[in-house]
Amino acid sequence: MGEADDGLKSKRVVFVTVGTTCFDSLVRAVDTQEVRAALFKKGYTHLVIQMGRGSYIPTKSTGEDGSLSVDYFTFSSSIAEFLKSASLVISHAGSGSIFETLRLRKPLIVVVNEDLMDNHQSELAEELAERKHLFCARPQTLYEIISSMDLDSLVAYQPGDATPVAKFINRFLGFTDG
Repeated sequence: MGEADDGLKSKRVVFVTVGTTCFDSLVRAVDTQEVRAALFKKGYTHLVIQMGRGSYIPTKSTGEDGSLSVDYFTFSSSIAEFLKSASLVISHAGSGSIFETLRLRKPLIVVVNEDLMDNHQSELAEELAERKHLFCARPQTLYEIISSMDLDSLVAYQPGDATPVAKFINRFLGFTDG
């Protein structure tokens, strides 16, 4: 039993989620050799991709050749267990996925889907990245973000503090902050 436990301790999983949408450009990006190699170089051992409604099928790998183990699925009744077991999450910019991952205090790279019209999600991701709660990428910049990311630079998100929003609304309505 000791050997199995040792194997589990060294398992470092990257979980990729696209939610219920089609985000093939994200799945394609994580399926490139350069992104896989960058993740492996950072010490990750497994890549699990939730590919949603996409048509692009990533390449599976057992990792027995000394590379990243890769598996994928379309949907799950709940991704909570995948998020909990992940060492790193790479997610679409949906607010539910973002805040669930931040609540679990998991390192997060949010990849913005530039194909969406009126993309308010990018504003949320960019604001949270500016506050150093997560890293923000585009499919074409994912490799650079992974290669250069310093997880120690992230600041834990503190949920439930509505003060900044309340102050913004007060200023917007012409009330003072005092």
